[in-house]
Amino acid sequence: MVAVAHGSRDPRAAAVAEALLHRVRLARPGLDVRVSYLDHVRPALTEALAPLAEAVVVPLLLTAAYHSKVDIPGALAGVGARVEVSPTLGPDPLLTAALERRLAEAGAVVGDPETAVVLVSAGSSDASANSTVRTIAREWARARPWWAVTTAFASASGPRPAEAVAMVRAAGAPRVVVAPYLLAPGFFADKVARETLAAGADLVADSLGPAPELVRIVLDRYDAAAAQSTSQRTGLSVSCVPSGR
Repeated sequence: MVAVAHGSRDPRAAAVAEALLHRVRLARPGLDVRVSYLDHVRPALTEALAPLAEAVVVPLLLTAAYHSKVDIPGALAGVGARVEVSPTLGPDPLLTAALERRLAEAGAVVGDPETAVVLVSAGSSDASANSTVRTIAREWARARPWWAVTTAFASASGPRPAEAVAMVRAAGAPRVVVAPYLLAPGFFADKVARETLAAGADLVADSLGPAPELVRIVLDRYDAAAAQSTSQRTGLSVSCVPSGR
């Protein structure tokens, strides 16, 4: 497995990727798990793949957008290894479970009908990625008796997180909590916490980080892509349904 993370100048982001993959190794002893990055941090994806004859690439990305649709295929164009690329980590029901884990750790009561949730994504110029986040919010609101679940985006789309907090407060929400749909701490996570608390949020959960649910998703993605690669080599028809669906 070659996992590929976004990469950041903030060292906390790479630390989260390393911690997540450490837990993946513990969960699957014997699996060769390597890390790579799209920007700012080495090794790059091409460097991680260079010594390998074949690999499964697992994007440590929460939505399918520019990085998964353009950057990763571009990086693989000149690679000599046989590579199967899995889908991104999201959407996945286990991510909602991880969001609830982080909210509970921050002091929220999961599903409290007096609590509105603002689900904050980094935001993307890819409209389908933003639409995916809105769908996650709608499904979460149907699954739990929250006062409301609304979305906000730290960049590229609206509303901004502080605006979303202000809107649900104005609508009468007794309590407002912020759930960052972010893999790791960094510029966006810090800005979201600072601005939403100033706007009246009661609490802001931590980023998803190396939550147990993400370990399961990474292995689900790897297993499905590895089985697909095997079926292509052997000509067999293999149906792969990741666990937890």
